Amino acid sequence: MDAVFQALAHADRRRILDLVKDEPGRTVGSVCGCFGTSRVAVLKHIGVLEEAGLLVREKAGRRRLLYVNSVPIQQIHERWTTDWSRLWAGGVTSLKYKIESGQRAQESDEDGQEGGG
Repeated sequence: MDAVFQALAHADRRRILDLVKDEPGRTVGSVCGCFGTSRVAVLKHIGVLEEAGLLVREKAGRRRLLYVNSVPIQQIHERWTTDWSRLWAGGVTSLKYKIESGQRAQESDEDGQEGGG
């Protein structure tokens, strides 16, 4: 588990996971293109994520495709939660996301009104 926490501790590695989660099978090259750092630096981050078991790399010809493995994160979740706390945390999290999406929609509406007048 230490490797998972270490891998998740860096913002660029969390961003890599987000990119691959949003587009499973994304190529290593396309992930590298999303960062302003060197390809070598991004490849090192990908390596750390693979060693922690959070990313799986699949070879398809000359391309390397990436997929998120959420099992280690699920194991962490299960270690420190109970059925009861999962129920409540899930409800609170859902409410949080609804409120945040409503705030973003309201901000977008307000931005549109400012530019139109």
